[in-house]
Amino acid sequence: MDVVQLKTLIHVAELGSLSKAADRLHIAQPALSRQIRQLEQELGGYLFERHGRGMQITEMGREVLAHATRIMEEMESIRSTVAGGGTLFRGTVVVGTTPTVAEIATVPWVRIMREAQPHLGIRFSSAYSGYLLDWLQRGELELAISYDPPPLHTLRIVPVMMENLILVGPPQAGLHLDMPLAFAQLQAHELVLPSARHGLRLIVDECARKAGITLRTSLEADSFAAMVDLVRNGFGLTVLPLASIYAHLQSGSLCAAPLVDPTPMRKLVQVFPADRRVSPAAKFVGQAFTEIAADLVERHIWAGHML
Repeated sequence: MDVVQLKTLIHVAELGSLSKAADRLHIAQPALSRQIRQLEQELGGYLFERHGRGMQITEMGREVLAHATRIMEEMESIRSTVAGGGTLFRGTVVVGTTPTVAEIATVPWVRIMREAQPHLGIRFSSAYSGYLLDWLQRGELELAISYDPPPLHTLRIVPVMMENLILVGPPQAGLHLDMPLAFAQLQAHELVLPSARHGLRLIVDECARKAGITLRTSLEADSFAAMVDLVRNGFGLTVLPLASIYAHLQSGSLCAAPLVDPTPMRKLVQVFPADRRVSPAAKFVGQAFTEIAADLVERHIWAGHML
């Protein structure tokens, strides 16, 4: 039994398919199949039931999977214990963020990195949370900043904050940050929202259901910049994090108001791979992001509360 076999077990169990696991791990499928067979032979039982639709984990497999996950967590704890502070890092950390987080955090993030770790590079990728998690599991990212991903054995999730979403409109909409609006009042307005595949849209739709209203949405935009431009030009209102449009509020090109009954919220988290080593540099980058979020929340630039 070795760590490679346990890592294979975790991914095959999550995906339910040897071929999908081979694609994610960039390893030939026969090699993965051999690792599972060797592990089963050593343990003296079947970890998976093979059928035409893939691999279904057995009851014994679930017990082994729980141990495998704890082993990976313990290995990462050992690495964290011996990773000393005050180290000057080199190389590049590859980070993925959602578009709204990129809008909020990129500049202060780079500023912190340049001051604290001048020899450490950082490469940003921006995409929906689903894409970020896939890239992380494939080894293309070291860290993702995402919104409330599903709990998976291949991911280590570190909560950062609960983010409040606010109503945003053009200057003539007359919205004010000190004058909350009941969510039900959105029924009277034309809205510019992302498509249904976007997590933010799902939250807004769920709030509409709770408020007992139907939203008026004839315009959809999956680009943050496009949403802001459409709102600024009077095509409707939208729902966004405060920090992402804070500069527009300061300049007067947009206005905004909190939403209540219910308040749309989402959990922001850091996501690291749980099945492989996380570099001290990546952990440092993640900690720097948490410090940025805490500072913006304290200064009432990012609406929400830290976790």
